[in-house]
Amino acid sequence: MRLAFLGTPEFSVRALAELVTSGHEIAAVYTQPPKPRGRGQTLQPSPVHAFAEGLGLEVRTPVSMKAPDAIAGFQALELDAAIVVAYGQILLREVLDAPRLGCFNLHASLLPRWRGAAPIQRAIMAGDAATGVQVMRMSEGLDEGPVLLSATVAIGPDDTAASLNDKLAIAGAALLPVALSAIARGGAVETPQAVEGVTYAKKIKPAEARIDWSRPASELDQHVRGLSPFPGGWFEAPSPSGTVRVKALLSRPHGGSGAPGEVLDGTPETGLVVACGEGAVRLSRLQREGKGAQPADVFLRGLALPAGTVLG
Repeated sequence: MRLAFLGTPEFSVRALAELVTSGHEIAAVYTQPPKPRGRGQTLQPSPVHAFAEGLGLEVRTPVSMKAPDAIAGFQALELDAAIVVAYGQILLREVLDAPRLGCFNLHASLLPRWRGAAPIQRAIMAGDAATGVQVMRMSEGLDEGPVLLSATVAIGPDDTAASLNDKLAIAGAALLPVALSAIARGGAVETPQAVEGVTYAKKIKPAEARIDWSRPASELDQHVRGLSPFPGGWFEAPSPSGTVRVKALLSRPHGGSGAPGEVLDGTPETGLVVACGEGAVRLSRLQREGKGAQPADVFLRGLALPAGTVLG
């Protein structure tokens, strides 16, 4: 089939690779424009952009797919279908109707749960036991189209947003060739989403990443893992040079009790155990502001947080 691929983050790369391997013709790849990154704020292409260029595919980076020239350029491709995987822009009806067979989205949740921008993070933060990926026909509503194929993925007690992202990317990429084959032969079954059970995975705001030690340990553990590695759940800790911000990147509920935010054990041999509103958590991977991520034992040798220290 002659396809356009629209995607931006690392999650989308495996899907694009699978389409190429399956022998589909990729007429053009659409992705978000390069953004300034790093200390030098140099423009860096998205993961999809870099991968597509490496394959010699045409890459288009319109600032807005609502612009008349972007719409006209998409329509001129004369596509059989378009595949959208975490592109990051809303598509108008003129775009959705342009391909002969339509536009199809690979979404990282079991719809109608977690429609929207951050389904992987929100599933972990909510304590869901499982999530999944689905191929759906796109409509003008936000992730409201009928579903063609699904795959369920369990969420383990040690899963972070990063590890779950990888599991879902693999499962989703495997669905796409199957879905496209069914679409091409007219045998795809499209099931409308349930009216009940709709939830929205709102974009993660910086302010909500701060750790609230008054929450129960189970909720705080989900918060940490759901935001790892980015943007990272964070707290404030005392240091010889003043208060520093620290990201918690991996945790597990742990026995113990104390005042919320009180360090119960801060020895390198044990790790960092902190009291919560109910129970405690053991933080096993941390990142001090301006430094790289470290295992807790290494981190605590560089920044002592003895028992009785209160974290903010």
